[in-house]
Amino acid sequence: MTQSPASSTLIRGGTVVDAEHSYRADVLIVGNTIAAIGTDLDVPAGTRIVDAGDRLVMPGGIDPHTHMQLPFMGTVASDDFYTGTAAGLAGGTTSIIDFVIPNPQQPLMEAWRDWRGWAEKAASDYAFHVAVTWWDESVHRDMGVLANEHGVQSFKHFMAYKNAIMCDDEVLVNSFTRCIELGAIPTVHAENGELVYRLQKALLARGMTGPDAHPLSRPPAVEGEAANRAIRIAEVLGTPLYIVHNSARQSLEAIARARGEGQRVFGEVLAGHLLIDDSVYRNPDFAFAAGHVMSPPFRPKEHQDALWHGLQAGHLHTTATDHCAFCAPQKAAGKDDFTKIPNGTAGVEDRMSALWHYGVGSGKLTPSEFVRITSTNAAQIFNLYPKKAAVRVGADADLVVWDPNGSRTISAKTHHQNVDFNIFEGRSVTGIATHTFTRGHLAWVDGDLRAERGRGRYLPRPTHGAYVDANLRRAGAGSG
Repeated sequence: MTQSPASSTLIRGGTVVDAEHSYRADVLIVGNTIAAIGTDLDVPAGTRIVDAGDRLVMPGGIDPHTHMQLPFMGTVASDDFYTGTAAGLAGGTTSIIDFVIPNPQQPLMEAWRDWRGWAEKAASDYAFHVAVTWWDESVHRDMGVLANEHGVQSFKHFMAYKNAIMCDDEVLVNSFTRCIELGAIPTVHAENGELVYRLQKALLARGMTGPDAHPLSRPPAVEGEAANRAIRIAEVLGTPLYIVHNSARQSLEAIARARGEGQRVFGEVLAGHLLIDDSVYRNPDFAFAAGHVMSPPFRPKEHQDALWHGLQAGHLHTTATDHCAFCAPQKAAGKDDFTKIPNGTAGVEDRMSALWHYGVGSGKLTPSEFVRITSTNAAQIFNLYPKKAAVRVGADADLVVWDPNGSRTISAKTHHQNVDFNIFEGRSVTGIATHTFTRGHLAWVDGDLRAERGRGRYLPRPTHGAYVDANLRRAGAGSG
């Protein structure tokens, strides 16, 4: 059957790189999916040709931790679901997993409807973790509706942010138990909120009001304690566990210890925590220091070395951004009180290039390991695989043509993220996306962003069964 040029594309001459191997092959896209892989392919008349040449053809990135349009700390994140996903496409990220975060006492289904409405403008595909921020019988019921009727396979728990969205141990035990019943995977933000609250008050009482107090209020030990507590609760109850944005050696050690004991625990690390240290908070320019305020905070350099080693050893499985962008006027709300600085930084556009440059470029990662940590492991853990994160016939045509020798300088002046600050400002990176396909649509071509508002679709994710368990085993074994 003859196809129109818009409905079929041949990526010709590149080297396919997936999580297992690399090989020379052409890739034919017809409609939304990969139709054929090989050489001397029979292609429809009018097929668009993309000459990959000496470049790589890889699965598009999956960022498993973003916060687009998040209402938080008295303001709303500056990137909405269109601008944020469009920026991701410019950097080679073709899917995100965002978070529905109900206010305390807000029905989960009410918050779900809010986020689904906001996300209708997305330019790339998206899924949702849903946060459990309080507990009663309605939360128990709504978790079932979300898992069974809406394809929510993961539920988030904040162990920080006291007097707001923090879960105490009773909520954790109730929600983890419900996750087991539903076949869902619980995830946690691991920081001891009681300790953070006490330290914040003590620092303010001493007159420490600036951003330099932020990391002092959230030392590595509060992360390590919370990670270990969540792991041991999961151990007693018998559930797998996913710990988001590990920033400290202490939480990594808790994960490695649990995995060594045979526990199914998965760890995530942010590109920023791998590359940026806590000296940023001591910069005398408030806007610069506040621009780096996020939780957990950036750590002393020795923690970066530990995180890289954890990634290489397979104790950390995914890389994310925790993309939650706030502009300088929003950050200024905490000018006289660091606890009022909106927590969050951007990065969805830069994660892939930063990790290629500092990971593959330095010899810490192979190209296939890069694909695992930026795409495949997340797809397997959160049950998007093999429809996503695979270069195989029948998979969604979420692909990136990657130039390992191309370079760019990261800057807020040129990025597509809707924020006036970039934590990677001025870094020159080698390794860039030249073409990004989202379900067959060519959304990024050599600097030309062609993202389409509303083209993204919601991705339901089945809960646990033999299929999901197999994916979890792959993710656990595939990284080390």
